[in-house]
Amino acid sequence: MSGLMTGLGLPDAMAAVIVLALNVYALTGGADFGGGVWDLFAGGPRREQQRALIAQAIGPIWEANHVWLVVVVVLCFTAFPPAYALLGTVLHIPLALLLVGIVMRGSAFVFRSYGSRTWEQRRRWGATFAVASTLTPLLLGVTIGAIATGAVGDAGGQPAALPFREVYVAPWFAAFPLLTGALALALFAMLAAVYLTLETHDPALQDDFRRRGLMAAVMVFVCAFAALIAAHVDAPIMRAGLMTSPWALPFQIATGVAAIAVIASLWRRRYGAARLAAGAQVSLMLWGWAVAQYPYVVPPTLTIRGAAAPRITLQIVAWALAAGALLLVPSLAYLRRTFRARRPASRV
Repeated sequence: MSGLMTGLGLPDAMAAVIVLALNVYALTGGADFGGGVWDLFAGGPRREQQRALIAQAIGPIWEANHVWLVVVVVLCFTAFPPAYALLGTVLHIPLALLLVGIVMRGSAFVFRSYGSRTWEQRRRWGATFAVASTLTPLLLGVTIGAIATGAVGDAGGQPAALPFREVYVAPWFAAFPLLTGALALALFAMLAAVYLTLETHDPALQDDFRRRGLMAAVMVFVCAFAALIAAHVDAPIMRAGLMTSPWALPFQIATGVAAIAVIASLWRRRYGAARLAAGAQVSLMLWGWAVAQYPYVVPPTLTIRGAAAPRITLQIVAWALAAGALLLVPSLAYLRRTFRARRPASRV
């Protein structure tokens, strides 16, 4: 493994692992966040059945999905310490709110499920869970969008005498980051709706989440188009990567095909195919962002190689990742299989 990483370049390999961990987190934890969104917007005669299905699908292994976010944070800290310091300083407001949202969401889910004795208590904790589930992915997308604009890198080099807002608020409270946050929220909501169609045998509930999946897929298109327009002003590096690079057209075609496949599969009630297509769409969009930003880890000031830790540190981290993967991946697979075996099999 060390020889392969050396051939590829250890800093590039570490950056790729960070994106891969984000990808897995989006497909697992992101879908859990999306379930909270649909808990907030549950309605109609089957409102309580919808919420019960969401709770059944999320628990009891949903907290384990956050391990991928922990991997991202630890790798950024150890492999790219200057980037970690810059992001933690300039983006401390959205990142702190993001962590608060994760904690509030988890606590509210547990208290609603196991600590509420009355309907009113369940309602309050349910509202907290749903609102935190909606705001947290929005903040995650805002953070990614702020990095992509280059404003975070520029703010890191500003003198301390500048107003607080210009350094710590303006980089993320702008059109492109906010639209990226809306895009992340729509993507997670789409994933959750598609996944939930496979969590029940009830045709009525399947149709409820089928309609929500179609609606979310349309919102993904709207948010992506709006973010692309905003990128022309706020994110020139991202715009160039998405529009003029050699790989831009193939990536856009593949993403478009996946998006159409999601809608077509939901329309035809082929829920297994819709799940595969939705996962492919989310993954392609995430990797498209990463490739468009390459070779920067925080544009336009910190490149992947320029921000990398010493080589010996990267080598130790690489071997630690290999050892950790041997424990983590089988453990998560066993955990998921164990708890899913207690529920009725889903119909594909």
